Amino acid sequence: MARTWRELFVLPEEAERSIPEDGASEPDPERPGGFFRRLRENLRKSREALGAELEASVLQRLDDEAFERLEETLIYADVGAQTTASIVERLESEAGAGELAGGDDLTRRLRELLADAARVGDDRIDLRPNPTVILCIGVNGTGKTTTIGKLAWHLSQELGRSVLLAAGDTFRAAAVEQLGTWAERAGADFVRAAQGSDPGAVAYDAVEAARAREHDVVVVDTAGRLHTQSHLMEELSKVRRVIEKQLPGAPHETLLTIDATTGQNGLRQAMLFREAVEVSGIVLTKLDGTAKGGIALAIAQELGVPVKLIGIGEAIEDLRPFDPDDFARALLES
Repeated sequence: MARTWRELFVLPEEAERSIPEDGASEPDPERPGGFFRRLRENLRKSREALGAELEASVLQRLDDEAFERLEETLIYADVGAQTTASIVERLESEAGAGELAGGDDLTRRLRELLADAARVGDDRIDLRPNPTVILCIGVNGTGKTTTIGKLAWHLSQELGRSVLLAAGDTFRAAAVEQLGTWAERAGADFVRAAQGSDPGAVAYDAVEAARAREHDVVVVDTAGRLHTQSHLMEELSKVRRVIEKQLPGAPHETLLTIDATTGQNGLRQAMLFREAVEVSGIVLTKLDGTAKGGIALAIAQELGVPVKLIGIGEAIEDLRPFDPDDFARALLES
């Protein structure tokens, strides 16, 4: 699973990179040692909700009542009923067979099962198409435009990609200005249109400009919309069709940004967005503000769509590739 920015992306030059003879991965100097500490701190609310219950019940004994309380706790953390039932059933079975003890042994196994639940589909973003088109969608207020800006910065400044940002949110002047500021900060090119313009036309022009100027990546912003607004969801489908008409096979990645604090409502949003466009990855933001961090697992399991990026704060380094093992550790380790 993706852990660093370089591991998140499939790069054109990847096949040419030498692999050490012993098969070991090359050390990645970009991975900040402090990110796990920040992730752990920002999942504090979720961890405390889980940890208190584990300490009070399951860590002390392995009986029916303890497993019932664990099930309730995981559901409260928005792990999802289906995923929770599967995990608890597995733990009960292993405990009954004498393969699992309480205490640290159970915590270790629970951590493994939580991480496994988050592993679905292809969690990487393929940058080999030239240009690669990334379409970004989501509800208002989820942090979509900020996420695009941070993504552009990492693509440009850390991976050396030539990036073009397209201001497809033609309804909010503030969104256009915000994206323009990020483009300048990231050293990215920028395409915009007059307020109220057709978003599909903006996307079309952006792809055309990227091909003409030989950019590596085009990231298309779209207006935030509620999943219940059918006419706007249809507009989103149109934007995707326009992009594909301009460049067959594009968009190569469609990222849906979800606010983690909305919990199960975020899962419902994702389901309806997926009906309008083919969602290939989830960006889960605002994990620092919720006790329901388990929503990452529910989304992965119930949608079959991988979480590819998470946001745990306002700084550039607080947007990171999602790592299931780190995430599970941060949820459970005291």
